[in-house]
Amino acid sequence: MPFYQYKAKDSSKCCDYCCNGFELLQKPDSEVIKNCPRCGAPVKKLITDFSIGLSKSGLDRKAKEKGFHKLKKLNKGEYEKEY
Repeated sequence: MPFYQYKAKDSSKCCDYCCNGFELLQKPDSEVIKNCPRCGAPVKKLITDFSIGLSKSGLDRKAKEKGFHKLKKLNKGEYEKEY
């Protein structure tokens, strides 16, 4: 099950829990939470990135092992191969 992040809509009417944002473990087909579970303030669901569990250096290493190349932009239209 994925974690979903929520944050208070109005920063003047929230508790520490929802003002800073919180995560909930929910089923993908669960209803979106409308209010903070602690203070009842209105909250919104945030759009977040997903993680595949590898650091940037880990991704670079795996890509290099699989035969991919990484390019670094030098100038407009000019690139240098990093690996």
